[in-house]
Amino acid sequence: MPEGPSVRKFQLLTSPFVGQVVVKVGGSSRKINVNDLNALRLQDSQVHGKNLYLAFVAADGPLGPTAEGTVLQREVASEASSPAQGGQEQVFSPQTHLQDKELQELQHSRSEVPDTAEGPGNWLRFHFGLFGSIRANEFSRANKANKRGDWKDPIPRLVLHFESGGFLVFYNCRMYWCSSPRTDPASDILSVEFHRGRALDALRAPDPICYTLLDQRYFSGLGNIIKNEILYLAKINPLTQGSLLALSDLEHLLDRAIQFSSDWLHSKLRGKGLHPQIYQKEQCPLGHAVIKGTLGPSGGFKRLTWWCPQCQPAVLSGDGDPSPVTE
Repeated sequence: MPEGPSVRKFQLLTSPFVGQVVVKVGGSSRKINVNDLNALRLQDSQVHGKNLYLAFVAADGPLGPTAEGTVLQREVASEASSPAQGGQEQVFSPQTHLQDKELQELQHSRSEVPDTAEGPGNWLRFHFGLFGSIRANEFSRANKANKRGDWKDPIPRLVLHFESGGFLVFYNCRMYWCSSPRTDPASDILSVEFHRGRALDALRAPDPICYTLLDQRYFSGLGNIIKNEILYLAKINPLTQGSLLALSDLEHLLDRAIQFSSDWLHSKLRGKGLHPQIYQKEQCPLGHAVIKGTLGPSGGFKRLTWWCPQCQPAVLSGDGDPSPVTE
């Protein structure tokens, strides 16, 4: 599913439409009545972790954020809204197809959102599934035939046409009305309010470090791609218990998480693809064979994980204080 940097870009694609009235709607969503959005004004756009929130009001209602509050978003969005960059980029070769484990990730994306709406309100919450995306002023087109040999374009869940003539298209997402956004900037890895101390406390738990990194209570927006890449960059084995790592290693890992997420977002805004070092690779950059496993807590969701046993050696439990794994 799209991770924090992707959803941030989606939010920037929506920001130029804030203040505009919806004049026509479409889409295949059955979770909401898409016609309810007709003639409403898009008042605000916010993002937290992997969730996007859009506020709608009556057309004669308040315009929402001031121009000063959205001007920077609109300037950056102008970079992100070109046709070639409208959807989510692929981080692997175009020939890559959905495997059984990846389909499990799609099922997991559904389990992260409650099956019922959170309550009445004017905020529409979007949670994106595997390959979910938003496009501005263009539709997604099929880039290969399906299993039946048909070239069918993806079907949008929602299409919003605005009074300016522009439009937004939402793919593979679930939508729910809610009274207000669920936001905790202290846990969002792309927020200036991200709480390093709380994140470090979580990383010190006696659990495999790869489990903790995906805990959205402390690392909202951090997903499986970021997890794999930063563990490799920090030279930490994914199954190492956080309590066995020195504080310097945990600090280094946290630095990698923040920097990688920020760099990925800026690459997306420049229309550049991600070039993973370990994710979905058979060899690491040094030519070592990579191990692929499905890791996750007992009774919990398992995620595909790649690591190099030579670059990311196992840290065994022992007496005494943890020793740094990097120098």
